[in-house]
Amino acid sequence: MDIRVAAYAVITDAEGRVLLAHWNEGGRSGWTMPGGGIDPGEDPIDAARREVDEETGYEARIGALLGIDSQVIPAGKRFPGAASPLHALRIIYRAETVGGALRNEADGSTDEARWFSLTEVAALRRVSLVDISLRFAGLID
Repeated sequence: MDIRVAAYAVITDAEGRVLLAHWNEGGRSGWTMPGGGIDPGEDPIDAARREVDEETGYEARIGALLGIDSQVIPAGKRFPGAASPLHALRIIYRAETVGGALRNEADGSTDEARWFSLTEVAALRRVSLVDISLRFAGLID
């Protein structure tokens, strides 16, 4: 079994909109929280900050730990030809933007970043991490 430890940020603006990144990799896509894999030896807070910048263009201040989600993804649901399941351990923080400007990632696993109202989020094609994170943040039931 493979394991992937990642850090993500729940960021809202003054209008109550949430910042999401569009994941598009290996023929699969969906809206997700800004964030991603932790590099070897990297602190999870630093990883969340780095990933927010890479995927959205914003400089973020990472705040409270909201929760940790643990999920095992069977090999057949990962990507074509995956030989083993993936244990995804996802660390989710509250964060706020403190600089930068919205932009799309150029050469990564996300191809767009946008702000959405919670009503708009409910209608999006999104990964389960979005709802998990929004529940941790107390933004949805």
